[in-house]
Amino acid sequence: MTRQPWGWHVPVFLAPAVLVYTAFSAWPLADTLRLGLYSTDEAGRVGFAGLDNFRRLLFEPQWFDSFRNAMLNNVEFFAIHTLVQNPVALVLAALLSLRGVRGSSAYRTVLFLPTLLSVVIIGFSWQLILSPLWGVTEKLLSLVGLQDWFAPWLGMEGSALPTLALISVWQFVGIPMMLIYAALIAIPDDIIEAATVEGAGPWRIFWAIRLPLILPTLGLVNILTFVGNFNAFDLVYSVKGALAGPNYSTDLLGTLFYRTFFGYQSQVGSATMGAALATLMFLVILAGVGVYLFFVQRRLRRFAL
Repeated sequence: MTRQPWGWHVPVFLAPAVLVYTAFSAWPLADTLRLGLYSTDEAGRVGFAGLDNFRRLLFEPQWFDSFRNAMLNNVEFFAIHTLVQNPVALVLAALLSLRGVRGSSAYRTVLFLPTLLSVVIIGFSWQLILSPLWGVTEKLLSLVGLQDWFAPWLGMEGSALPTLALISVWQFVGIPMMLIYAALIAIPDDIIEAATVEGAGPWRIFWAIRLPLILPTLGLVNILTFVGNFNAFDLVYSVKGALAGPNYSTDLLGTLFYRTFFGYQSQVGSATMGAALATLMFLVILAGVGVYLFFVQRRLRRFAL
């Protein structure tokens, strides 16, 4: 009788990972969901409130206006990343995966390097670059005759959020680029060589063969972008502060949660309302991931088969 190679050793190997995940992820999440069902009175006493916190967030104008503004800003933030970051990452990965590209390793390193930098450094650096007082952007635009296009983009309500989103795109485009690049170089050479023998050119090979084969990776990149953008906080906080100005035009769910939970300036923090807001954020992300898994991912798998 052959003895099983794993047996009882599997739970032992998994135990450390399960304990760490439970202690630092599952338990805090469950406790946050629980705390959202409680409220705090003026004396600081915590009592069970059921769904009252969620009713206030979704139906009281004072809370709902802030939540709706942050949600719409998050959708715009995500849309800019989806329409700019991921296509640029696809183009860069496709170019770097071509044979005979000199210095491709150096290019990949340079493009990925900003992702290793602190968001605080990135935010402070771009504030200096875009500053209308001492920044270099206006000077650089004047060299190509585009000085009239310059404006204090970070200081205007209509352009502050897109500017922050493009800064985030510049910093993190290396991550989807490397994921797509890994998928492209994993395509068997036999398929590419067969298409080349049949007379297909580089563009035809890319659109008819390479792109369909990496669709699951592109779907993964999009869902990671969605989760990351709806958890965004640090860049807005480092550049615009917790008030996410001007006039809350860069306010995201993350900065709204920060002000709600910890309080800021004249706003008093509430752990229970903050937990309720965090629960809504979790449900939004869960809904987005669920839609992707049950609708998009299934179709991509069928297409791949």
